[in-house]
Amino acid sequence: MKQDMIVILDLGSTENTVLARRIRELGVYSEIHPHDITMDQLNGMENVKGIILNGGKNRVVDGVPVDVDPAVYSWGGPVLSIDHPASKCQKRLDTLPGETELRQFVFEVCKAEANWNMKNFIEDQIEAVRKQVGDKKVLLALSGGVDSSVVAALLIKAVGQQLVCVHVNHGLMRKNESESVVEVFKNQLHANLIYVDAVDRFLGKLEGVADPEQKRKIIGSEFIRVFEEEARKLEGIDFLGQGTIYPDIIESGTKTAKMVKSHHNVGGLPEDLKFELVEPLKQLFKDEVRACGVELGLPPHMVYRQPFPGPGLGVRCLGAITRDRLEAVRESDAILREEFEKAGLDKKVWQYFTVVPDFKSVGVKDNARCLDYMVIIRAINTIDAMSATIERVDWDVLERITERILAEVGNVCRVCYDMSPKPPATIEFE
Repeated sequence: MKQDMIVILDLGSTENTVLARRIRELGVYSEIHPHDITMDQLNGMENVKGIILNGGKNRVVDGVPVDVDPAVYSWGGPVLSIDHPASKCQKRLDTLPGETELRQFVFEVCKAEANWNMKNFIEDQIEAVRKQVGDKKVLLALSGGVDSSVVAALLIKAVGQQLVCVHVNHGLMRKNESESVVEVFKNQLHANLIYVDAVDRFLGKLEGVADPEQKRKIIGSEFIRVFEEEARKLEGIDFLGQGTIYPDIIESGTKTAKMVKSHHNVGGLPEDLKFELVEPLKQLFKDEVRACGVELGLPPHMVYRQPFPGPGLGVRCLGAITRDRLEAVRESDAILREEFEKAGLDKKVWQYFTVVPDFKSVGVKDNARCLDYMVIIRAINTIDAMSATIERVDWDVLERITERILAEVGNVCRVCYDMSPKPPATIEFE
């Protein structure tokens, strides 16, 4: 069933996601698109019931105020302008509408139906994927995380055996992660899975690289190269499936908003990419991705798995990656996850992990001065990954985790707890 849609055009607002979520909470689908989308592109979308021009403090780009294709103002359907002085609408607001005003625009003016739900979304995406892919094959990076698992399940429903899943062990996985992916997807779910051991290849490319953006781009680019190599061994691979979600796109920068950080599946893609992308989740927020996974019938332990960045532990081993610090991150993370599970925090806390900075601090071991690394623990709660609060972990739990890390992880003499919310901090350190 094609869902009615309200299109939000980004003319410099910092609250596009707020508006989109509020419309979806009314049961109507909404998508955010750049201000310079053409009328032909808009006409290519189905069931558009209304357009919102969402202006804001970033409405001036390179000294020039942004505006939409003039044809948008006379497209024939309702257009609402918010905080956009250059607007030629009759109907203009200075701030985001309240719930009553938004309901009135969506339902009374646009005549939209409240038919936004995961069942309909999945049906629409399956139809869209089949139309895009045809009889070709899709190569999918399957990390085993929530996003890639959900997109795999959706693509299996859409194209079945035309999907080829590739799991790349880049040496930046959590403890026993690759083994778990192979066990679940290949042995239990019988997915068409190719396992690639690329540990030395990735760590060699990353040697001496300290800049986090460069690390992300190296990891993203090398992923693509691995996929290209695997695709050459197969026939009919024209598409690359990705678990890109909306916060990835927002944080990688838009035409009116600065980049927070590039995500490997957005800012890290090479310009000479030889695949056409298939990204059915790219308009969903994290909580919606989980709801999609539940609707697709994925097991709870997969749907509610800890979020894990595409570059893996590469952005938690801060600065230039070394194998000893990488192991410190991996082992301390495993201890943290074990202790959180024992304390029942694994079901309460949205995301938790450890990082190891690229400097040492003075300590005392065996009655002698030493210089060793520190482990920083981060535990946060969030709904959509756009903002986050800190979990107040019981002191006894923190002490137990600290004792284990100091006793079981080599080259570590300090354990710290990160108290920074998002914003101003981001969820990851790099």
